[in-house]
Amino acid sequence: MSHPVTTFPALLPGMSGAANLGLMSTVASPEELLTTTRTVRKRLDLERPVPIELVEQALTIALQAPSGSNRQLWQWLVITDEQQRAALGELYRRACEKYFASPASAGSTSTGDPERDAAQQRIRSSSEYLADRMGQVPVLVVPCIQTDLEELPAGNQAGLWSSLLPAAWSYMLAARNVGLGTAWTTLHLNYEKEAAEILGLPSNVHQGALIPTAYYTGTTFKPAARRPLAEVLHRDRW
Repeated sequence: MSHPVTTFPALLPGMSGAANLGLMSTVASPEELLTTTRTVRKRLDLERPVPIELVEQALTIALQAPSGSNRQLWQWLVITDEQQRAALGELYRRACEKYFASPASAGSTSTGDPERDAAQQRIRSSSEYLADRMGQVPVLVVPCIQTDLEELPAGNQAGLWSSLLPAAWSYMLAARNVGLGTAWTTLHLNYEKEAAEILGLPSNVHQGALIPTAYYTGTTFKPAARRPLAEVLHRDRW
């Protein structure tokens, strides 16, 4: 299947057309953008409208991501309708409620490391906050991939999802660079069929994530604590 390539020069950062549309780009360095694009939950601005042009600008950049055999089978749902957002938000809240009650949830068990335990508790707190407000976020983005199958195979699906998830992450980076905060969430997929009904998805279109998108409050983004590379790096073999 061939796909025509459409370019939107007026929507790309650094070009004069973007300024004419009133769009903004912070033009962060690659290192800064990659190390400070954090999950935003409590600091999503639920009241400030998001111009659809900003979302389209970020998605236009996301379409430059790699795609297996260059097939570009991704599809993007941008949900701004109040009722649609509320319906998806309720599915997400229900899924989160079950997750928070399970031992697997962040902050539900002690790791023995006080610093890590405190971080996990903060993650749980912010996750609970977003779970109660997902339907109020101004824009919800659902990246999907279209296949020839109604049911995905039980085996290796890495090739399939690697043709969607890099683009979804590129969208989040591009959104951050135009002043928008995002969060990568997938728990609504516990109710994937119900979500598909809400969105009117064909049976061969499969959801990969649910990405709340809004302006954020505050500017204190910084690199997160991570395990040292030496603890996770293996050369030649395990």
